[in-house]
Amino acid sequence: MIIDGKAIAQSIQDEIRARVAAIPGRKPCLAVVLVGDHAPSHIYVNRKVQACAHAGILSLLERLPASTTEQEILATIEKLNHASDVDGILVQLPLPPHINPNKINVQIHPDKDVDGLHPMNIGKLLIGESDGFVPCTPLGIKVLLQRSNVDLTGQHAVILGRSNIVGKPMAALLMQSNGGGNATVTIAHRFSQDIAALCRLADLLIVAIGNPGFVKGDMVKEGAVVIDVGINKIEDPAGYRIVGDVDFPSVQEKCSLITPVPGGVGPMTIAMLLSNTLQGYERH
Repeated sequence: MIIDGKAIAQSIQDEIRARVAAIPGRKPCLAVVLVGDHAPSHIYVNRKVQACAHAGILSLLERLPASTTEQEILATIEKLNHASDVDGILVQLPLPPHINPNKINVQIHPDKDVDGLHPMNIGKLLIGESDGFVPCTPLGIKVLLQRSNVDLTGQHAVILGRSNIVGKPMAALLMQSNGGGNATVTIAHRFSQDIAALCRLADLLIVAIGNPGFVKGDMVKEGAVVIDVGINKIEDPAGYRIVGDVDFPSVQEKCSLITPVPGGVGPMTIAMLLSNTLQGYERH
């Protein structure tokens, strides 16, 4: 069965829209900092701005040229940190190579860090505190599983990929002692031995490695749940197409649930960004 992430994300955005509409006075506001001319980043930011508009959330776009210095970006963030009408700040990645993204993320005030990448918010996630922000893609996967009635209690989750944005926070979420957690978690990466064997142990397999079609049907346990986080552009006779890290046709035959690419995890990431922004507003 295919998990329709687009439909689930739309229902969440509709719920957020209803909550925002009931707010008297100032509406929640998300500030997005976009540096340079990276074409995919512009597409992603436009989608986020459109999603904000649909939900009734205000958006503020700070466009900066690729030549912007690190200090200039930090000054922009500091201005937004002190803006009383801004509830969330997001710096669109990737940044130009002369900018250190870790230095930028640390500058965002934890109470406005709707991407959930500030060390304080990551720390709260690791110790099980509920008053921080959780990175949007892992949070979106957790909500996607919950709304698909997947109970992970005692199940073995295998995550391919150990990035700070997906793999590491995803592992922390799945091992928490709360709803949507209580799983036994294994993280595999490029130095792991016999990745195929590890994948076959998974009741839940989450793939986020940026390698198109890497996971084949013979690597998946019968009846497993498979979440494909990968977004890869590959050439074909029509020009190009977007595929995930999972070989969808062969894996679909083996698993009980699977997310498509596109239309799976991607829409959930944006829905969680809106949810975090509303949460930031409510906390203020």
